[in-house]
Amino acid sequence: MRGTAWTAASGRAVFGGVSVIAPNGATTEDFWKATLNGVSGIRPVPSLEAAGHPVRLAGVVDGFLAAEHLDSRLIVQTDRWTQLGLTAAERALADAGVDPAQLDPYDISVITATSSGGNEFGQREIQKLWSKGARFVGPYQSIAWFYAATTGQISIRHGMKGACGVLVGEQAGGLDALAQARRILRDDASAVVTGGTDAPLSPYALSCHASARLMTGRSDPARAYVPFDAEADGYVAGEGGAMFVLEREDARRRRTGRPVYGELAGYGATFDPRPGSGREPGLRRAVTLALDDAGVAATDVDVVFADALGVPAADRAEAEAISAVFGPRGVPVTAPKCLVGRLHAGGAPLDVALALLALRDQVIPGTPCLGELAPGCALDVVRETRAEPVRTALVLARGFEGFNAAVVVRAVRDTET
Repeated sequence: MRGTAWTAASGRAVFGGVSVIAPNGATTEDFWKATLNGVSGIRPVPSLEAAGHPVRLAGVVDGFLAAEHLDSRLIVQTDRWTQLGLTAAERALADAGVDPAQLDPYDISVITATSSGGNEFGQREIQKLWSKGARFVGPYQSIAWFYAATTGQISIRHGMKGACGVLVGEQAGGLDALAQARRILRDDASAVVTGGTDAPLSPYALSCHASARLMTGRSDPARAYVPFDAEADGYVAGEGGAMFVLEREDARRRRTGRPVYGELAGYGATFDPRPGSGREPGLRRAVTLALDDAGVAATDVDVVFADALGVPAADRAEAEAISAVFGPRGVPVTAPKCLVGRLHAGGAPLDVALALLALRDQVIPGTPCLGELAPGCALDVVRETRAEPVRTALVLARGFEGFNAAVVVRAVRDTET
């Protein structure tokens, strides 16, 4: 914090702006309305079927054309994942009422998450290499695939020269990015553009994911991705995500009197132990760390947004971790991601956006894809949209290879802002 000692009151991290681009809604409010009404964005992808690809379904963002949002000179330099991130960042800034041109450029930062990088762009250039030769590979291949491309392009576009970075931890990385943004607010910035998007739907990227054998083989979009269900057999990949403007509360007060969505109150992260070690997975500890960091008890949590991989063993492990902290069926649990697919680095930020909108509107979005609850999952899963008081929400995320993360988001009363 520039020239001033940090205090909890001045340094509280609040969400001033939110922007979502998702398979069932290309804007925040369209996504929120579709989610509350149980509208799915998972559908067959004809190009994959025509190519004989083993993956046939995906959560695809309809209604997003990069040319409507970005200059053509920028489009040729960037992958779809970055184009989604650039557009969402711009909208989040507008939602927050933050004009970067009016701020000290060293006082605003960018921290994003990614998983597969610019895979579509990279596949296209590799195809040129092998089919036509090296001189047909474009110069932007060197940057468009790079995992830090979205952070860099946002920073350049808006002249943001504060601390910038990227977190790579698959689904968990989306929460790690928010936590890093909060650290930067405490150290030396008043605002951070943060969150994550992903677009892992090129044949190359989907082939990589399919090789892990965690994706569903079903062809019915309504029953393909059914986490915590007795018939769950894997997940559906999706594209999109969410970006935020996370601000230090005292700086927000000076800039504008506009309300905020909520506070990033707590965070915890762990790694799973080595397989076969006999030690329990680390998700439970990540939850307790986040609750302790926020200074809240388990009884204070109104809803849990689950990671919900859709793989039976992983679902049981998550259900056991939740039940160990809150008791069997001790807290409402929801997984609206069944409507959009697993968005990898964009998935956890999307869940945080859902949590903030739930705080705003005092409603819990449901998990409409759920049929019969799987054995061993002693959870109170919210099946349909449920109107009830929501003040504190917990968001969980797990990444491939053992990453675990949890964040607590909390409402901020008008009298506090």
